[in-house]
Amino acid sequence: MRIITALASSVLIAVPSLMLAQGGMTHDMSSHDMSSHASANAADDTTLPPDAEHALARLDASPRHGQWVMLKTSTGDSLHAWIVYPERATKAPVVVVIHEIFGMSTWIRAVTDQLAKEGYIAIAPDLIPGGKIPAGADTLTNQEGVAAVSKLNPANVQAGITAAANYAMGLPSALHKYGVVGFCWGGTASFAHAVVSPTLGASVVYYGTSPSAADLMSVSAPVLGLYGGSDARVVATVAPADSAMRAMHKTYEPHIFEGAGHGFLRAQTGNNGANMAATQKAWPATITWFRKYLGS
Repeated sequence: MRIITALASSVLIAVPSLMLAQGGMTHDMSSHDMSSHASANAADDTTLPPDAEHALARLDASPRHGQWVMLKTSTGDSLHAWIVYPERATKAPVVVVIHEIFGMSTWIRAVTDQLAKEGYIAIAPDLIPGGKIPAGADTLTNQEGVAAVSKLNPANVQAGITAAANYAMGLPSALHKYGVVGFCWGGTASFAHAVVSPTLGASVVYYGTSPSAADLMSVSAPVLGLYGGSDARVVATVAPADSAMRAMHKTYEPHIFEGAGHGFLRAQTGNNGANMAATQKAWPATITWFRKYLGS
């Protein structure tokens, strides 16, 4: 039996692959026990997204069709977006992928491709207006991305996410249902999208901060939160959101992976195996969440 801690009111279900909390926050304490297994090369397991180092190679090897499209938002912005189509004979739900504070990157495009591999029409908008289309690798340095993203208007960001969802759901091969998943700054935007969108089907938050209790009153979509235990800045916002969401009888399922750092899905080999251990639990939980609330 794994050792776990949770909020006092939580009821926990222990299964071999993942610790799930019903109505409360789960702390996974098993990361260090898995460090030897988790240190495997991040490129080896193609059921998981690649880390940043292997993203371009994974994209180059993908059999799926990906392309750049142009979006027009309700606030008048023109945005590029990377969209990848699944290989399937039936219509597919849509997942919008929200990039990190570093801006659109090769790694985000590889995550988008991975979601298409799971059967979703996946679209990642470059939320920096006038952004350049990456030619193979990233076109912005991390510093340039942070500077540009930090200046974005939150309302314009949400308009861009909505524009991406509407574009993809309007395709002949799409179902009219969508979810969002975001990372870092994008994780914060993913939770915020659940606040502003009454038609959102599901939200997944990777190490993003939580909205205020007052804003959470508007949430109707189920939210999955995935956090590194060594990411105290972000984790400090989890318990208040968990308490508020439970008090309002809304669905929020946070998981905190012991020893993992901020950005663990991008940096899978970090923190002595804890980032990989977190990835091996968080990504299957992501797909399970979308299967449950969007379909497969």
